[in-house]
Amino acid sequence: MRSGWRKVNLGQILSFSNGKSSPERSPNFPYPVYGSNGIIGFSSETNSDRNTIIIGRVGSYCGSLQYSEIVCWVTDNAIRASAIDGHNSRFLFYLLQTLGLNDWRAGSGQPLLNQTILSSIPTAVPHISEQHRIAQILGALDDKIELNRRMNATLEGMARALFKSWFVEFEPVRAKMEGHWHRGEALPGMSAELYDLFPERLVPSELGDAPDGWGVKPLGELIELAYGKALKAADRRGGKTPVYGSNGRVGWHDEALADGPGVIVGRKGTPGIVTWSHTPFYPIDTTFYVKSKNEGLSLFFLHYALREQNLPSVAADSAVPGLNRNLAYMNKQLVPPAGIIAAFNTQAIKLFSQMYRSEEESKILANLRDTLLPELVSGKMRVNDVENPNVGEGCRC
Repeated sequence: MRSGWRKVNLGQILSFSNGKSSPERSPNFPYPVYGSNGIIGFSSETNSDRNTIIIGRVGSYCGSLQYSEIVCWVTDNAIRASAIDGHNSRFLFYLLQTLGLNDWRAGSGQPLLNQTILSSIPTAVPHISEQHRIAQILGALDDKIELNRRMNATLEGMARALFKSWFVEFEPVRAKMEGHWHRGEALPGMSAELYDLFPERLVPSELGDAPDGWGVKPLGELIELAYGKALKAADRRGGKTPVYGSNGRVGWHDEALADGPGVIVGRKGTPGIVTWSHTPFYPIDTTFYVKSKNEGLSLFFLHYALREQNLPSVAADSAVPGLNRNLAYMNKQLVPPAGIIAAFNTQAIKLFSQMYRSEEESKILANLRDTLLPELVSGKMRVNDVENPNVGEGCRC
């Protein structure tokens, strides 16, 4: 153990208390509600102060860790932990990640952590001033990763809002009909060059009023939902290829099954969930992946079109819900002219390119954090080594 570090039990540096039953939740409320595996909603009430560490208490998420910089509510599936005697909460959050809390659980049928177990776990901590410096280094990386996540959520929201404006609400067409858009003029988010692409009226269609000249076709004429391929977790060899299950990315592999970018649709478990991959990817056997049958239909368009299709509604009702591919093929899709899809594609490429760059940056930052974290919180690496420019460009935090 490094000089200046002292041996302690967690109960000497953290105060533990159980969470409470979940309060009324609503997306409109301001405070996050934490369960054993993260935020499960928002509340108007709080039971925990800023800089609370949330520890999964029971079940499969026993020992999981979350951190809230703002006041929050912690449910009875988790334990609240707060730093005492001036110790740095964020440093202790990182320290807990190295202690294998799940290995300390009691019980077999229903794994359990309690305050007594947590308080007795031995560890070592540096002086509080060094805790602050370590927390600043690792926290800066996590803060940038979180900023990238929020920025990508904003960019994705912009792309989806554009799709809905053009292809669901038909706002450019309505603007023409209502006399709010004239040739040679621009609208917010709409250049004057786009004016001639959109018709000037809505007409009846199988799907209700739709822009004049737009077609309606079954999904089966537009796409193929190709089957993913089995790839057990034990057989995934790491690497840079994302592996997708029915509810999003589930791991990494060194071989792709499909070219990227691509669209993945949940088939079993959580059927109908639509996910985007920027790069070549490996969809496992609980998924379909989308192949376009029409060169004029970009994957950007199809990604949002499928999200509007309410595909979970055509899932088979069984013990393990599954998406019925043949029923999905019967769903009708409004098909705009190729020129309008190409114009949407141009805008979407810009937004998705920014999202991809942010995701790649976050991967690099996460790898750096995961490398530094165990070294710093164990004392094997000195803070000065990380802050020293001579260590290398990758460690200048």
